[in-house]
Amino acid sequence: MKGKQWGTLIGIIILVFVVGIGYLFSRNSDLTSGGKGNITVVGNLGGEKIGLFSDEEIIKILKDRYHITVDWRKAGSIEMVKDYKQGPDFLFPSNQVALELFKNNHAEEIKGSEIIFNSPIVFYTWNRIADALIDQGIARQNNGVNTVDTESLLALVNEGKSWDDIGANKNDPNSKLYGKVTIISTDPSKSNSGNMFAGLYANLISGGVVNDSNIAAALPQIKAFFQNLGYLEPSSGDLFEQYLKTGMGAKPIIVGYENQMIEFAEDNPAVWEQVKDRMRVLYPVPTVWSSHPLIALSDNGKKLIEALKDKEIQELAWKKHGFRSGIVDIQNDVSALGIGNIPETIDSVIAMPTPAIMDQIIQAVQ
Repeated sequence: MKGKQWGTLIGIIILVFVVGIGYLFSRNSDLTSGGKGNITVVGNLGGEKIGLFSDEEIIKILKDRYHITVDWRKAGSIEMVKDYKQGPDFLFPSNQVALELFKNNHAEEIKGSEIIFNSPIVFYTWNRIADALIDQGIARQNNGVNTVDTESLLALVNEGKSWDDIGANKNDPNSKLYGKVTIISTDPSKSNSGNMFAGLYANLISGGVVNDSNIAAALPQIKAFFQNLGYLEPSSGDLFEQYLKTGMGAKPIIVGYENQMIEFAEDNPAVWEQVKDRMRVLYPVPTVWSSHPLIALSDNGKKLIEALKDKEIQELAWKKHGFRSGIVDIQNDVSALGIGNIPETIDSVIAMPTPAIMDQIIQAVQ
C-alpha cells in the first residue's frame, strides 16, 4: 500500500473512532437524563398540587413539548424550606412567605423563581352551619356565592360560643353538634394553608397587618388558638379528605384552598353529586391569597418554570384542578368550570405579615 493510501485509511479510522465516541457519549447522556432528548426534573411540592402533577394530559404536554418528566415528592410548604437539603432541581411551595424564608438561608442557590398558580384561602363547612351563620348575619349569600365576615366568625371562636348559641342545632335536634364553634386548619408550622390562616388570624386580632410593634402581644393568643385545636393534619390534602370522610361532627369548619373543591368535583363526579348540596364553601372577607412560586435550583428547574407557563397547562390547571393562573396575560373563566358558586374575582384580600413576623408565629406554634 502506498503512502497516500495509508494516510487515507488512517484518516477513515480516526473519523470512525471519533463518531463512535460521540455516539456513546450521547447515548450515556440520554440514559442518565431519562431518555433521548428528555430530562427528569426532581423536586418537592405541596400536597394540594399532587393531582395536577399526576394529570396524564399535563404529563403528556410536559413530555411532548418540553421533553420534561417531573419526579416529585410531597412535602409541606414550610417543611420543605425549613428542612431543605441540597439535591432537588426545584421546590414548589404554596406561598411567597416560604420563598422568602428559603432566601434567608439559601439565596445563593436560587436560579430563578416565579409565581405559577394562585388560589385563595377559603372555609369549607356544611349547609346547616352555613345557614346558621347566615341567620346570625355573619355569612351571606349573593348570586350563589357564600361569603363570611372573617373577624366576626373568629370572634365566635374566641368568645367560646357553642353551636347551640348560634342556632346550628335548632332544626336538627336529633343530630346535635356538640361543643364550641371551631375552625380547624392544618399545622401552621408544616403546612401552607395552616400557616396562611395563622397569618390571617394574627392580622385580624391585631387590627390590621400584624407588625413588629404588636406581634409580641398577639403571639400568646395565636398559640392558645392552635393548641386548643389539638392534633393538626400536616397536609391540606389530608385535612380536606378527612373533612369529606368524617363529616360535620368531626370537621364542622376547615381551612382549605378554593381549588380543592373544583378538583374534587372534577375527579369524583359521582361522589360530588351526593355531597354537593350538603357541603358549602365560604369565602372569607377578608381572605389571603395562596400564591404558588416555583423555586428553581438548577437549569432544569428553570426549564420547568417556562414549561408550566404553557397556556394549555394553565387552562387545564384551572378547569380540572381549580388553580387560578399566576401568569399576567391569562384570565380564568368561571363559566368553564363544571360547578357553580365560584366568584369571578377575589377582591377582599389582606396582605400576609412579613416573613420575619411569620417566622415568629411558626416558632410560637411549634
